[in-house]
Amino acid sequence: MTISGATRVAGVIGDPVRHSLSPALHNAAYRELGLDWVYAAFEVPAGSTGAALDAMRVLGLAGLSITMPHKTAAAERCDDLSPDAAALQSVNTVCIVEGRLAGDSTDGEGFLRSLREAGHDPADVPAVVLGGGGAARAVSLALGRAGAHVTVCARRPSAAAAAAHLAGGEAAAWDDRGPVAKRCVLVVNATPIGMAGAGAGADRGTAPGAGHEPALPPDALGPNQVCVDLVYHPRDTSLLRAARERGAAVVDGLGMLVHQAGLQVEAWTGRSAPIAAMRAAAEAALAG
Repeated sequence: MTISGATRVAGVIGDPVRHSLSPALHNAAYRELGLDWVYAAFEVPAGSTGAALDAMRVLGLAGLSITMPHKTAAAERCDDLSPDAAALQSVNTVCIVEGRLAGDSTDGEGFLRSLREAGHDPADVPAVVLGGGGAARAVSLALGRAGAHVTVCARRPSAAAAAAHLAGGEAAAWDDRGPVAKRCVLVVNATPIGMAGAGAGADRGTAPGAGHEPALPPDALGPNQVCVDLVYHPRDTSLLRAARERGAAVVDGLGMLVHQAGLQVEAWTGRSAPIAAMRAAAEAALAG
């Protein structure tokens, strides 16, 4: 790809951000679509969200992906918010529409697209979401809007209650997650338990040392269930292996990652996202 004076620039802001798979996903999409676009990672420290969004206007960036620790601050600085972003008070996607900063959250819809791509419809299904952080809130909101009957289990009761409220569902104690999961058709791990390198202080609302216990006791899983793990590194987590061994269908976390990025591509370019090319780029990046 040759970069010229006409090349459009998009990117991701975060801290840390150099590990992000977003450049691989987006640049693969632009190549597949034949667009003279490039996507880069910008390391922006906490407290500089507003400056980065101002720079988006000044530099004429085509779009920005927002990751930690900027999602909440970006929601506060955008001129307009989508219904999902307003409900979550969190933004992972920004574009400029008629000079105004428009913020959206594509995580929830990305999760639903991934789930449906795997052949599972959450409508009218009893579901449990494990975790109370940003990913859990986005997934809970999306499942509630899709018609699922959602229960949220998290270590912090206030976090579980907040996510459950978004879904129009109910909260349950973390220690009750096994019995709750047994009653559910859809089980979603939205904690970092099982993530490579996860440990104390990990994201998504877990307590220190959370990576050293299973997301669910194995006997909570069985046939006629669908088990989704939002962790994508490694793709085949211990939770998914346990679910598969007990006859449950499994969905790994790469699909949500790809589809949330695909929604960003569609918002910025007006073109359908080349999901297959984006998935192949993510798989190659993870393998490398």
